[in-house]
Amino acid sequence: MDLFYVLPQQLDLDHARAVIDGEEFHHLARVLRCQPGDLVPITDGAGFVAELLVEAIGKHSLEGAIQNPRTAPPPETQVTVALSLLKLPQRFDLFLEKATELGVARIVPMFTKRTVSTPDSGKLERKLERWRGIVHSAARQSRRFHLPDLSPPLAFREALALDGYDLRMIAHESEASFPAFEPAGKKILFLIGGEGGFTDAEVAEAAAAGFTPVSFGASVLRAETAGIFAVALVRSKLLAESDPAKRL
Repeated sequence: MDLFYVLPQQLDLDHARAVIDGEEFHHLARVLRCQPGDLVPITDGAGFVAELLVEAIGKHSLEGAIQNPRTAPPPETQVTVALSLLKLPQRFDLFLEKATELGVARIVPMFTKRTVSTPDSGKLERKLERWRGIVHSAARQSRRFHLPDLSPPLAFREALALDGYDLRMIAHESEASFPAFEPAGKKILFLIGGEGGFTDAEVAEAAAAGFTPVSFGASVLRAETAGIFAVALVRSKLLAESDPAKRL
């Protein structure tokens, strides 16, 4: 069964109770046809994990008893992708879904020199709400105990100022190689441009800020493909790790 997310206010840990409503309830009750007596895996998206023994199902919510509560530590290796907003919304949606499935820790929508899509504040809030839904759905399907952090969009220079990372890289088609790197146990930030990629000036500014320009291969990838590839690249490197805590 998929993993289901509960908000802190839906958890009553003192009495070992929880309520599920909203989209999660709809999926459980209407799609999976959940019944009283079923055990439903739940998480708060921040490491709390348990099973919910369903006891009552109403029109808009279900409730039950929390069983087998435990804490799942976050992966030691964490990948952030800052990706330019894209002209076609469905392409950015695809990136959100697949990057979440692959284990991305943080997603930063970004405005660059060549960003085509620049929604106003009202449309942006609606986009953020829809993006959160996509991330939740992908995290539920892939059974992630820690939801990716979805940041409000940042300007390119704001993304350059993001700190706390061991490795910082900017993908650009003019680069010829990808340097050898060991991602295990590190925090990694990738900057990915939109349609047309980054300008030479942006790449130079990123390099001056400590980013390493890298190649993703001889063929030029679409922006959303490059963002997915960045997370998959780290995940594939970690598959050989003997310590599961370092994997995505």
